[in-house]
Amino acid sequence: MAGLSLCLLVVVGLLAWTITDDDPYVAPAPAPVERSVQPALATETLARFVRAVDDGDADAARALAPEGDTDTADLLAGIVRNAQLLEVDDFALRYVDAEDSLSRPDDSWSAAADATWQFHGFDRAPASAEIQVQLQNDGDRVALTGFGGGDRISPLWLTGPLQVRRTPRTLVMVDGTAAAADGYARRATAAVPVVRRVLPQWHRGLVVEVPSSVGALDQALDAAQGTYDQIAAVTTAADGSLAPDAPVHVFVNPDVFGGLRPTGAQVVMSHEATHVATDAWVSQLPLWLLEGFADYVALRDVDLPLATSASQIIAEVRRDGPPRALPGAAEFNTQTKDLGATYESAWLACRQLAIDGGEDALVSFYRRVDRGTDLATALRASFGLTVAGFTEQWRTLLSDLAE
Repeated sequence: MAGLSLCLLVVVGLLAWTITDDDPYVAPAPAPVERSVQPALATETLARFVRAVDDGDADAARALAPEGDTDTADLLAGIVRNAQLLEVDDFALRYVDAEDSLSRPDDSWSAAADATWQFHGFDRAPASAEIQVQLQNDGDRVALTGFGGGDRISPLWLTGPLQVRRTPRTLVMVDGTAAAADGYARRATAAVPVVRRVLPQWHRGLVVEVPSSVGALDQALDAAQGTYDQIAAVTTAADGSLAPDAPVHVFVNPDVFGGLRPTGAQVVMSHEATHVATDAWVSQLPLWLLEGFADYVALRDVDLPLATSASQIIAEVRRDGPPRALPGAAEFNTQTKDLGATYESAWLACRQLAIDGGEDALVSFYRRVDRGTDLATALRASFGLTVAGFTEQWRTLLSDLAE
């Protein structure tokens, strides 16, 4: 009993000290609620979105947005509409893994997903890429909030509602106004016969993708910021791969393209269509021939004086003299200050070959080198020229133009 009384006195004393102490009493924080990503529910959500796209069911896509989030619901419904207008085939999404934890206050998170898609009538095979998907825990389900971002490509048709224009030979998608889409569609439609006049065997269609800005273009192609600041358009695989049958599309930088005059805009579109027709995106051709040939095709029937179409290289030669060698990778770097002059000099080289030996000889020469014949052998076979001899002829041409 004595021991018990002592214990009671100790407890009472501690309570009295706590109650009368000046420091305020602070209740301990409750244990944090455990939150986690939910791969199974995310997989189910992605499967439901694929079904919505396949069925053209915009309402089913809307239902996958977070409760009460009408903006996201509209975005997902817009993607379904894109798919209908673009006639998307072979669409699939497979959940791969979460890329971050639930550290955001709205319970949102990012995950990687394997995606495939194909535009009916235009792509030879499906595009295939790992993309980022945006998800959010929403009660007893996982909601879908969008696609793209991270260090992966962001397919334009999955990023939001687009303007789409289709003809039997062209497919154009634009993140912009209806008027802008009509303009790009006219350029694409006009480019096809321009290319076919030189390359009549080309029958595959032309796909053009136009993001909202150069920043959106960088994101679409997973390119470093600034890569395409000076470029009006680029032709490359839609999924960022080097697979020989990957879909090849023209991607436009609207910040540059939109500032071009009508003739210049058409030349750019026809130039890129030539790249599509020749599978230039995987070619190992010397860049002066690759780019110069595309400009030859695009400018072949354009009635402009050389003082206009070659104005930049003329100014450069007047300032610094003619280049010592045909332009290579360093001169074609997209960050190069005199990139326009480089393109013009390459065009003049190919134009001179066509003047010397005829257009058929130029096309034959291009194809020989593209199939692996070394430049010296092909130049001699098509034109009876050595590399050194042709380079000197080209330098003399530039000097004469600059006089």
